[in-house]
Amino acid sequence: MLEELSVRNLGPIHSAQITPAAGLTAITGETGAGKSMLLSAIRLISGGTASGSRVSSGAGEAWSQGVFAVPDAAGDTDSDTTAPAVPTAPTASNAASKAVRYAEDAGITPEDGELFLSRVVSASGRSRAVLGGKTVPRSVLASVAGELITVHGQTDQLRIASAARQREFLDMAAGDDKQLAAYQRAWEALAAMDARLTKLRSQEAAACQQADYLRESIERINQIDPQPGEDKELKDKRDRIENAAAITQGVSTALAALDASQVNVDSDAVSAVDLVNRAVQALQGIRVGGVFEEQAVRLQSIAADLTDVVFALAQELDGEGDVEDLDRINGRIHDLNELMRRWGPELSDVIAWRDKAAFDVEDLDASPEKVAQLESERERLYREALAAAETLHDAREQAAGQLGTHVSEELESLAMSGASLRIRVTEHEGDGPTGPLGPHGGDDIEFLFTPFPGSPELPMGKSASGGELSRLMLALELVAAEQRGNAGGMTFIFDEVDAGVGGKAAVELGRRLARLAEDAQVIVVTHLAQVASWADKQFVVAKAENPDDGMVETTVTEVTGETRIGEIARMLSGSATETSLDHARELLEESTL
Repeated sequence: MLEELSVRNLGPIHSAQITPAAGLTAITGETGAGKSMLLSAIRLISGGTASGSRVSSGAGEAWSQGVFAVPDAAGDTDSDTTAPAVPTAPTASNAASKAVRYAEDAGITPEDGELFLSRVVSASGRSRAVLGGKTVPRSVLASVAGELITVHGQTDQLRIASAARQREFLDMAAGDDKQLAAYQRAWEALAAMDARLTKLRSQEAAACQQADYLRESIERINQIDPQPGEDKELKDKRDRIENAAAITQGVSTALAALDASQVNVDSDAVSAVDLVNRAVQALQGIRVGGVFEEQAVRLQSIAADLTDVVFALAQELDGEGDVEDLDRINGRIHDLNELMRRWGPELSDVIAWRDKAAFDVEDLDASPEKVAQLESERERLYREALAAAETLHDAREQAAGQLGTHVSEELESLAMSGASLRIRVTEHEGDGPTGPLGPHGGDDIEFLFTPFPGSPELPMGKSASGGELSRLMLALELVAAEQRGNAGGMTFIFDEVDAGVGGKAAVELGRRLARLAEDAQVIVVTHLAQVASWADKQFVVAKAENPDDGMVETTVTEVTGETRIGEIARMLSGSATETSLDHARELLEESTL
């Protein structure tokens, strides 16, 4: 919901601020006073095209800002999270929550349940879009505003002429979120299978060569059969063989000092182990405890460690290998290095590459059996999508009949006697692999409008004037709100909706705007007192001379009490006479639901 709209230096408006009602707000004023500038401000913060010509004379830039009440987080809603997004004017929880999600995607989080949308336009025509105090692309501003505001003006109505917008509107009015979500899941599964089959069928020479390369590479790696960490173990062995002489000499010398019998069984030399054992015996022979016993125990431990060292070194004298071992090890290291050079850098990378390549070969292998298997699965998915499309079609067809009938009834009360709307839902004619199916179902949807009896049915947007189209959109929004339920939080803006309307029809037009405002925020720009009288708030746009510089400016002022009665009287007769004032009071009193 729009809580506040601020404008500065936009056309004749140097500074203005309005706080619309939660229900119906009327914008009135003399023709040419500048009411259109407020709509321009709305379009700017909605991401519309900016023009430097709209900047007030003598000002460097124009600025517009809207403050909207939104949920604090996108999750603060009870809406069905499994249902797909429907990009039109749905219920408040859906629309406002989508707006918050778009903002959060841009890094903006609402503060205290408010979202600020603003736009700055320089006199040179350059503009800057700002969301929540952060500069964002204009498209982001448009996405957020598109979920918060629906503008129905002469230029804005043309959007409903597109088939996509008509389909979206019908889905919104039908409330077919579950059927649409079920279909879209089926369609996505079918599309994914089609993409996979296309990939398999379209494999040409490059794909076949890739598969051959992978097979040959896997075979080469499997022939060598590398083991994790094998290259490091082999290099350690090679180092030992290449340094065998130095190892033998060093180990022999060490053993001769520790235990000469390990080197020469006939040696009479006294070893370190023997000397330590003698020391142990000498200390134990003292037969006095205390320090002597403690040191004897320590020496026993040292003797045991020396014995272990001797055993380990003795084992190394026979484990150095020979030249034949060295040749074999070098050959193996060479093979492993080749693998690492091509698929490394580490041996673990080679093994991982081989394992992944085995899966890739399977995907690249478009064998007839595999294609047949996928085609069978694809047929099953296609039947499921057709069934889901049929269910969605039935929901749309039923909603189209109700929407068309009720809208035609509303048009009768909006000074469009004999006008009617028919919504045609037909099966799409498609001869491709998916037949009639597409991303949004299998239907062609068309809004056909008959402006007067005897007129042929024509596509909506091509068969109505601006005022008729605005009233048609009002009727659509009214009926959609009734069929779908509460649309609170969404802001509807109507301009030129009262063109060509007067008398009793004008009263009915105001009544229906007020009825829509029971479930949503509505802002209407009108020149009819019979419409403005229904408003919860009324703002008057007027031209006035600035006493400081004598320049004519446009002001926007809320009117209440007697001031509002006077404005309603002016709208009725052009001036505030006793008769018109009485008529205005009577009109305001009668304008209640």
